[in-house]
Amino acid sequence: MNDVKTPRGTAEVVSTHSVFGAPCWVSLTSRDLEATQAFYSAVLGWRWRPAKLGDRFRVALAESVPVAGIAAVASMWQMAVAWTPYFAVPSADEAVARVQERGGTSAVGPLSLPPGRAALLADRDGATFGVWEGELISNWETWRRAAPTFIRLHTRDAFDAAMFYGEVLDWATERPGCCEVRYEGGEVVLRSGGDVVARIESGALEAAPDPTIRPHWQVHFAVPDVEGCARAAELHGGSVLSKVIDEAVLRDPDGAQFTVTLRRDR
Repeated sequence: MNDVKTPRGTAEVVSTHSVFGAPCWVSLTSRDLEATQAFYSAVLGWRWRPAKLGDRFRVALAESVPVAGIAAVASMWQMAVAWTPYFAVPSADEAVARVQERGGTSAVGPLSLPPGRAALLADRDGATFGVWEGELISNWETWRRAAPTFIRLHTRDAFDAAMFYGEVLDWATERPGCCEVRYEGGEVVLRSGGDVVARIESGALEAAPDPTIRPHWQVHFAVPDVEGCARAAELHGGSVLSKVIDEAVLRDPDGAQFTVTLRRDR
């Protein structure tokens, strides 16, 4: 969650107190750092820079904007290879306590990762997510538009999940700046500042053998050419799980799945 410069060249520090409850970062756990970088460079056009956390970590850049983190620790820490969204919270300790009180679990943390604190959690249906307390990249809106179009939770019961996350992350409360929650088109839709930042849909099965059917958060990246991304994924050791005209679900060589969605003019 490193600072970047605003267009005027001044560093504007934004904290999780100003965008609380909204997705603020995405991170990938992988096994092979070099192979992961090569794949996402080919598919999404990302460049890379070192991260402050050490040699196993990298920050992905899209047109110089930090958009995602990679941690090559899946084997060392015996963690699943997966993309994980992080939500901004004023207090990581309070968020972890709320998760545990409501039947979720804490996997890692809160850990001190200057300039903030993070925790890796799971909701009561097993979907993994993270929380972040502290400084964000300097221009949160720039990050959000440069990286994911939104994130989507595939879960057993969308209303039950919305209640869980709403209570943990203070969605739809009386606090100024909180996220707005509505039911639209058969889904629960989360908005921050008027823009859709997350969707929750019912239908996942808790004990399904296929991990794509079990409850999970799916990260959607906006791209100019969905077909080109799908071809690049296959050419560089990944696979295409499904594809329609403006969207494709892809799997990287390590097994992490994500979605590419056609970028539309706003």
